Amino acid sequence: MRDLIRKLDENGERWLLLIFYAYVVIVVFVEVLRRFLLEYSSFWGEETARYMFIYLVWVGAAAAVKDRAHLRIDVIFNLVPERVGAWIYLLGDVLTVLFACLVLWLSLESVATSIRFESQTHGLRISQAWFTAAVPFGFTLILIRLLQSIRRDLADIRAGRGIRTSGKLFD
Repeated sequence: MRDLIRKLDENGERWLLLIFYAYVVIVVFVEVLRRFLLEYSSFWGEETARYMFIYLVWVGAAAAVKDRAHLRIDVIFNLVPERVGAWIYLLGDVLTVLFACLVLWLSLESVATSIRFESQTHGLRISQAWFTAAVPFGFTLILIRLLQSIRRDLADIRAGRGIRTSGKLFD
């Protein structure tokens, strides 16, 4: 069981991203072929691809938090000592946790409203809550990754090690 949890911790978002991305690509490809070759398209293809893309975005945001790969202006880290930079990273993560908690709370209200009023999708006629839940699902993953990052950064600061940063986008 521990091995499974460790593997999910290491690659959970990557597997979800692969599944969601493959689904979107395959469905959109099939729908384009159907539209141009058969002059027919399904009502469910475009809608499910759109909702899977929404999940893809939020899971991708969590993966970026895990890898510290979000866009940021990091010129300040070149101007301050490494230890000060570590505290700045930590402050950024704490502020992001506060923001993520707020968004999670507000998005849960949105899911509850979809459930309460029995909102349905236009084409599939299934509960809109399944797709509205993408935001709290994504922010829950983001919060987990942020808390792991804060824990790791505090351990690195205590041990006197430099904190983990992502690679540069452009070298």
